Amino acid sequence: MKKTTAPDPVWKTLRKEVLAMAAAEPMLASFLHATVLNHPTLEDALAFLLSGKLETPYLSAMSLRELMDETILSSPDIRRAIRRDLAAVSDRDPAAARELAEPFLHYKGFHALEAFRVSHGLWLRKRKFLALYLQNRISEVFGVDIHPAARIGDGIFIDHATGLVIGETAVVGNDVSMLHEVTLGGTGKQTGDRHPKVGKGVLIGAGAKILGNVKIGEGAKIGAGSVVLADVPPHVTVVGVPAEIVGKPDTDEPALQMDQNI
Repeated sequence: MKKTTAPDPVWKTLRKEVLAMAAAEPMLASFLHATVLNHPTLEDALAFLLSGKLETPYLSAMSLRELMDETILSSPDIRRAIRRDLAAVSDRDPAAARELAEPFLHYKGFHALEAFRVSHGLWLRKRKFLALYLQNRISEVFGVDIHPAARIGDGIFIDHATGLVIGETAVVGNDVSMLHEVTLGGTGKQTGDRHPKVGKGVLIGAGAKILGNVKIGEGAKIGAGSVVLADVPPHVTVVGVPAEIVGKPDTDEPALQMDQNI
């Protein structure tokens, strides 16, 4: 991948943190140099990291890396989303301690989301079969199943991520947070537009299931374990099976606060 000339504060910060990691833990120095420090850009490092995790006997890491490089370079939207997603993890996950290196290197929610963005880029370029192949591989490796046709905004935080499912016609707005075992699914054998539409700043608790072509208004909070089968107005809290309105979040964008209390 060609080097960029524009300053990149995210890449600069990530490299600084990884250099400190390598000095503090020499046993990981080779890994850290190969994964981050030997690369000229954030995009190149990410393509290297993901391709190593997703390679198969039929699609080598080198081939995957070239495919990811090409797809990411061709899309300013993907490049912007990578940075906003990484910042979202750093800002919203206390385990990340406001740093970039740990989520970049180790958080499978971030890895699965960025790999999805590549598959979505392939889908938009009419490379359907390759996009679906990559979707299957992402599901096998990360335990996250996102259809490549789904539309997902920037600044997304997927915490833990195991068991997450997002269907083909789902739409997720910017600055949404969701936890493990969340499903944005259909309700049966319907075809066409059949999956949820999630507004900006929504917080979706662990194990919540949002089913059907329903609209979740901006700034709503979906309680853990809830089953949502109908539209949810903006800026309300819903819980239960089926979910019902029980109040309002304390902030306009609960996804940014990550407060799971009802």
